[in-house]
Amino acid sequence: MLPGTLVDLRLAERADLPMLAGWLNDIDVNGEFEPFVQSSLSDVERDFEAKPDERWWIVQAKDGTPVGYVGHGKANGGCWIGYVLVPGERGKGYGSEAVLLVTDYLFLHKEIGRIQAETHPANAASQRVLEKAGFIREGILRRTFFSRGVWRDTAMYSLLREEWGSPRALPAGYR
Repeated sequence: MLPGTLVDLRLAERADLPMLAGWLNDIDVNGEFEPFVQSSLSDVERDFEAKPDERWWIVQAKDGTPVGYVGHGKANGGCWIGYVLVPGERGKGYGSEAVLLVTDYLFLHKEIGRIQAETHPANAASQRVLEKAGFIREGILRRTFFSRGVWRDTAMYSLLREEWGSPRALPAGYR
């Protein structure tokens, strides 16, 4: 578990897969900026087993309530991260802390030089989360996914190890 001030991150377990599948299939959880891809529980279970380089963490409030997830996997000499919070838990600082926690963890415990994240160019809340964690907007990737009848762009953000500096969210014992 990665403890924070507002939230804790715990690795997703097989028992969490029905909840994750429910979130993946809920258009309100995905929101207006994410593609709406239906995944069966079997699909989620297969991906959980078949992608050993990806990790998914459950974001839970301090009372233990699951409020979203954050994931990471290999990409371009580093890692990608992605995150989603359930609608009623957005705007409370949970996403910002979750991104800081996973960023600290990755730079402290993985031999990577870069973490990247993509968001919709109009998703101001997600961009604020990344910028608070020190990520820099690199540019726009044009027509990267098809959703709700149109091709959509994504804004690419990244943080290099030398830009990160030192841990900002993980307690001293985890460093």
